[in-house]
Amino acid sequence: MAISTPVAPSTAGATSERPDVIVIDHVRKRFVVRKDNTIRERIVTLGRAGRKHRQDFWALDDVSVTIQAGTTVGLIGQNGSGKSTLLKAIGGIIQPTSGTVARRGRLAALLELGAGFHPDLSGRENVFLNASLLGLSRKETEERFDDILAFSGIGDFIDTQVKFYSSGMYVRLAFAVAVHTDPDVLLVDEVLAVGDEAFQRKCLDRIRSFQEQGKTIIIVTHSLSQVQEMCDRVVLLNKGKVLHDGDAVQAVSKFRDVLEERRSGELSADVAVGRGTVLGATVHPDGKQHRDPVVPGDDLIVDMEFEHLDGVADWEAAVQINNTAGQVVYGTTTGIMGIALKPLHGKRKLRLRITDTNFGTGKYFINVSMMDSAGRHLHDLPECDSFEVPSFGDAVGTVYAKPSIEELD
Repeated sequence: MAISTPVAPSTAGATSERPDVIVIDHVRKRFVVRKDNTIRERIVTLGRAGRKHRQDFWALDDVSVTIQAGTTVGLIGQNGSGKSTLLKAIGGIIQPTSGTVARRGRLAALLELGAGFHPDLSGRENVFLNASLLGLSRKETEERFDDILAFSGIGDFIDTQVKFYSSGMYVRLAFAVAVHTDPDVLLVDEVLAVGDEAFQRKCLDRIRSFQEQGKTIIIVTHSLSQVQEMCDRVVLLNKGKVLHDGDAVQAVSKFRDVLEERRSGELSADVAVGRGTVLGATVHPDGKQHRDPVVPGDDLIVDMEFEHLDGVADWEAAVQINNTAGQVVYGTTTGIMGIALKPLHGKRKLRLRITDTNFGTGKYFINVSMMDSAGRHLHDLPECDSFEVPSFGDAVGTVYAKPSIEELD
């Protein structure tokens, strides 16, 4: 079993001494969003009146970023923040509305599944087509073909039309071609999320070998753990603007703050309706302040407030803790604990203590529910509060335990 470990930033020379391979200078990109969707509506709104039915959307708004050779840079942000647009501008696929993008060296891009593939051609024919688009001669492609085929794992399907390929086969072949063109700059947009676990590990291993060779890698991903493991620098985009450019851990922390603000806004718009309600909940490490980091060994305190206007005799309180990927890392109810709560009429406050916690590095969200004795949810208050566990540097995962090692004879 492969273990994901943090990739230390390269120390071979100061970053400032490396040449610039990508220079993004005050780039703005505008898309026009039309509100008249049908041909009939567009005919009716021709002329000056048509302007009312168009809206400018600035996917990138005055973005300036310089990327040096040999660095691995992550692009993160919410959906619609401009990550993929910026990557396409770097790759020359789209032109900015204003500003410039300067690049040097051979560039290979994995931006969309099967980009550059023709569905009616076989896998073999598409390898030669795609490789030529990435700058390889036919002779160079022939020399590397066996390695490309072996890496992709396509096997006998190489002579089958790619329109019959699964999405996983598509991306495996596309990735295999891209990484065998010996690029100076590799652009990767979420394609590592496709394919089975074994192929994902193979892709990550190849990217790590590129890092060791001093290649420049720019990757868009929603996997925050992957960003912290692979990238020595992260650019956080929000609404087309650069919110942070620098340390990966700080970027991920700021991004989680952005996500939490959005969740809070969505939750405040969704006012609880019903006779039973979870009024609120807060979390903090025992003996510390709200928002203080939680470290291994801390007791975690969750203070909750419930209300039932009509009164309920048999009821339970439930707490669930999720990580940023939505996975449940801890959960309990008063029923599981064997605690019978007194009948509730009006408001009631409860305190849950989770002793001697050992959560791994990352951000965690508290979800609180009120249930009846049959386990039916009377009201849920999802992600009502959160806490953060700092990075310890010697282990990764959702559970932390101090590691040590010794040599055995």
